Amino acid sequence: ALKLVNRRTYINGGERLENSAEHSWHLAMACWSMASYFEKDLSMEKLLKLALVHDLGEIDAGDTFLYAENRSQAHIAERQCVGRFARDPGNFIPVLCELWEDQEAGLSPEAKVLKVVDRLLPFLHNIASEGKTWRAQGIRRSQVANAHSFIGQEYPTLWRWMSEKIDDATAAGWLIDE
Repeated sequence: ALKLVNRRTYINGGERLENSAEHSWHLAMACWSMASYFEKDLSMEKLLKLALVHDLGEIDAGDTFLYAENRSQAHIAERQCVGRFARDPGNFIPVLCELWEDQEAGLSPEAKVLKVVDRLLPFLHNIASEGKTWRAQGIRRSQVANAHSFIGQEYPTLWRWMSEKIDDATAAGWLIDE
């Protein structure tokens, strides 16, 4: 069902929209491959589980665009969907809701890394597609900087690189300079 949920992120250099199933798989692979970069004591098993369950709620709720006005309310419908899956007799993952809540809260070391990589991937897609989503949605520089600034608290080197890319994207006209 996640294959039916289209995101606003263009993949393949802007060729088509990514779906949530692809995103979840890309996220798990990116977390796995990048985990050592973050220099944290992480449970790889937990990190991968969080990556795999993080968008399950989108099956009912749909994907909420990062810059959408209703973004702060997205978790409500997503939580209901995950609860529905957890109660389903075919569910054999007794900690499904617990895992989803962990990634949602973003407090464990694994959830913090997940949040960073989850924001990084669409950012990289925008860089690769010359800001196709940003341009199509009229996204401002300040929106991108604000949505990603939390990365600077724990990973200042990554945030400096992203800030340079935000500057470059603004200079190229991919982001509105506000």
